[in-house]
Amino acid sequence: MARPRASDFEEKRASLLASAASVFAVQGMDRASMAQIAAEAGVSKALLYHYYPGRGALIFAIIETHLSALDAAIAAADDPSFPPEQRLESLVRTVLDRYRGADDAHKVQLNAGPALDEAQQESLRLIERRIVGRFAAVIRALRPDLPAHLVMPATMSLFGMMNWVYMWFRDGGAISRDDYARLATQIMLGGLGAVAAR
Repeated sequence: MARPRASDFEEKRASLLASAASVFAVQGMDRASMAQIAAEAGVSKALLYHYYPGRGALIFAIIETHLSALDAAIAAADDPSFPPEQRLESLVRTVLDRYRGADDAHKVQLNAGPALDEAQQESLRLIERRIVGRFAAVIRALRPDLPAHLVMPATMSLFGMMNWVYMWFRDGGAISRDDYARLATQIMLGGLGAVAAR
């Protein structure tokens, strides 16, 4: 009979993933070792391997957890009753809020490709497609005149603005996350002319 999970399983798992993401982000995907991750997490290598049988499983878990939480937050925030402009800004704000404190997981996601097998990559792509699809649907609602072949490039351009925020944005700086959500939405809706005119 399988041993039941400890009551603090999810808490331990989240702590392990955060420690692992930190080590991968600092050391790089190739140099980080399971021993370093166990030390960072304050656990034995045996316990780490109990949760994750290898680096690939650990890297996959970091990204899958990060993307699934993002997907769930976006789904909860997406209100089709909102006017399209407000709906898009709400989704952008949700992404930026979910990125708060997730820089390490985000770096792992951006650099993990070769460490994952094809099945893992496809599983993550399915989540990414759901996330991107929600944004594409709002952009189509905003601009039904936009040629179909431009919807995805426009959507991915918005993700380009959001995904690199961790490189320059600092909480407590000149603008807040809400301010940037509004700015990114305005750039998508009307270009820099719309920003300058407000």
